[in-house]
Amino acid sequence: MKATKHAAPQWNRGRGLVMGIPLALVAVGVLVCLAFALTPGGKSGGADTGIPAAASVAATEPGTPAGTPSDATAPATPTPSTAAPMTTSLAPSPSATGTRSPSATATPRPSATTTAPSPSPSAATGNAPAAPAQASLAGRIKPGTSYQGVATSYDAADGNGACSFGPSADLMIAAMNHTDYETSSACGAYVLVHAANGASITVRIVNECPLPCAPGQLDLSHEAFGKLADLSVGRLPITWSLLSPATAPATMSVRYKSGSSQWWCGIQVIGHRNPVAALEVRTGGGWRQLSRTDYNYFLSPDGTGCGGTIRITDLYGEQLTVDGIAVKPDVVQPTQVQFARH
Repeated sequence: MKATKHAAPQWNRGRGLVMGIPLALVAVGVLVCLAFALTPGGKSGGADTGIPAAASVAATEPGTPAGTPSDATAPATPTPSTAAPMTTSLAPSPSATGTRSPSATATPRPSATTTAPSPSPSAATGNAPAAPAQASLAGRIKPGTSYQGVATSYDAADGNGACSFGPSADLMIAAMNHTDYETSSACGAYVLVHAANGASITVRIVNECPLPCAPGQLDLSHEAFGKLADLSVGRLPITWSLLSPATAPATMSVRYKSGSSQWWCGIQVIGHRNPVAALEVRTGGGWRQLSRTDYNYFLSPDGTGCGGTIRITDLYGEQLTVDGIAVKPDVVQPTQVQFARH
């Protein structure tokens, strides 16, 4: 009986020893796992865990889109995984700056100088006020423009005509059609005429060709027409344009019309290189522009400015001032000025 009582306790101790060893090993394993889990390397998302860097970034900022203000603060994060997304999101910034800087230089400020109007010839002479724009001064006949029409011929006699210049020193003259004559605006103009056969001449306008002379038509003196074609041709197709010739008189002259006085006067300009666009007289309040007649005089019906200072403007806008022209009817009085050549 005594042996039986002692055998059971021996078996129980061996069994407890055997079962206690695995439990101890399990406890040690749990402690090791807990210690490993609590180390800083457990959240890095590096190669040991097998999780990509992009996945760790998505886990820390799941709702942040690229390009938001959070990207700007991302470089402060110490983990290397956030550095790569920041480089990608900020890459467009230099390109955006690069596209803005060329656009700023695409509209140079000097463009303001390209759009500013050039000074008129009157401004160059220092006279004031400024003359009207050249387009309005030129009227129907404009510089640099070629006109088409026909040439006819007439017996010019001594060369006098509707422009009231009197006899002409030569007969290389013409009458302008009624439309382009434009209330004597064409008087004194030099015109270069080209015929289809290649011949060309220069004539001075001293007369008007009344209707039915058509726009563009020139009625040439027999002498002038004969240099382009035989008079028997009758009507000759031509082109013509305005000239500012070097052969004009050295200075122009002024003449008062017969019957002029301090109470009424008509003023005419003779020998001008370029067509006269306007004539003004000085008054106490400034300059007064006189009206033009179809016989090529500028009238002052109340005598204002008669015998005083006058200012003459050509169709290019050049203004010339003349003093000391007394009221002497039908007397050609020379001046010391002439319009510039263009």
